[in-house]
Amino acid sequence: MLTRKQHELLLFIHDRLKESGIPPSFDEMKEALNLASKSGIHRLITALEERGFIRRLPNRARALEVIRLPDSIAPGLNSQKKFSPSVIEGDLGKKNITDLPKKPAAAEAEVSAGISVPVMGRIAAGVPISAIQSQTHMITLPPEMLGSGEHYALEVKGDSMIEAGILDGDTVIIRRGDTANAGEIVVALVDDEEATLKRFRRKGASIALEAANPAYETRIFGPDRVRVQGKLVGLVRRY
Repeated sequence: MLTRKQHELLLFIHDRLKESGIPPSFDEMKEALNLASKSGIHRLITALEERGFIRRLPNRARALEVIRLPDSIAPGLNSQKKFSPSVIEGDLGKKNITDLPKKPAAAEAEVSAGISVPVMGRIAAGVPISAIQSQTHMITLPPEMLGSGEHYALEVKGDSMIEAGILDGDTVIIRRGDTANAGEIVVALVDDEEATLKRFRRKGASIALEAANPAYETRIFGPDRVRVQGKLVGLVRRY
C-alpha cells in the first residue's frame, strides 16, 4: 500500500509521461508535491521502485519506467493485462543488465556459462575512498553484456551518482582503458591514491570529475593528477 505522497508522485510521473512523453525533473516533482528538498523525491522514488511500481534504468539520465499502477487508479489493469510502460531514455545509451535481449531457450545454455569477471573491491561514488583494492572474488556475467576488451567489477559505495541510476551497493562493470570521451562515466584515480566513479569532463586544460547528485560539487584537477582506469559499461543490482 502506498503512502499519500508516494501515490501523488506515481500519478504525477505517469500523467506527465502520457501527456508529453517527457519525464518530470526532480525540481518539478519537488514543486508538484510541495516538498522542501529533492532528497525527499529520491526517497519516494526509491520506495516506489522497491514496491514494484516504477523502475529506474541504470546509466541513463532521468530514465523512469512506470511498471504498474495501483488498483485504486485502474482497477483490474494489473491482473487482467500487462501494463504497457512509458520509457524515457537519457542521452548516455549505455548497455546495462536490464537492457539485455530475451534469449530463446536454445541459447540459454550458452549464456548460463557466462564470463568470469574479477571484483576488485569498492569504488567511491561520493567522498573518495582508498584506491582500488586487489581482487576479492569473481562474478559471472553474460558475454553480450561485456563486448570486447578486458573488464573488472567494483562495488559502489556512496550516492553521488544516484541521478545516473547508480546506487550505493550496486556493482558496476568497467572496461579497462586509460582514455574517455566527455560525458562518459569513468573510474578515475586521483593523485594515485583516491579512486572514484564520476562523469568525465574537460574544462580547458583541466579535468572535471562531475557527480550526478546536486549535493556534490564538481571537482577540478590538473591533467597530471587524474588517470582514467576504465569506463562504465554495465551495472548489476541485487534485490
